[in-house]
Amino acid sequence: MVLEVALIDVLPGHEDEFAAAYAQAHGIITAVEGCRSVRMTRGIETPTRFVLLVEWDSVEAHEQNFRGTEAFDKWRALIGPHFAGPPRVEHFVDVPA
Repeated sequence: MVLEVALIDVLPGHEDEFAAAYAQAHGIITAVEGCRSVRMTRGIETPTRFVLLVEWDSVEAHEQNFRGTEAFDKWRALIGPHFAGPPRVEHFVDVPA
C-alpha cells in the first residue's frame, strides 16, 4: 500500500466551492481499481490549504488506473478550477515500528 499526499492550495474565497466540488468528485476516485481510501483535510491556520490523502494498492494503480484516464479528467474538471497553483503530489510508504 502507498499513500498519495497532495498539497492543494485553492484560490482565496474558493474554499467552500472547492469543498463542494470535492464532495461531487469523491465518488469518481473511490471507484478506481486499486484505490483503497480517500480523505481530504483542510488547514486550520491556512484555510486555503487542503491535503488530499489517497491510499492506493501501488504507485502504478494511481498512475495507470487513474492519472491517464477519463476519470482523472472528470476529477480535475470539478476541482481544478479552484486551484491557486499546481498541487504538490508525492507517494509514501509506512515505516515499520
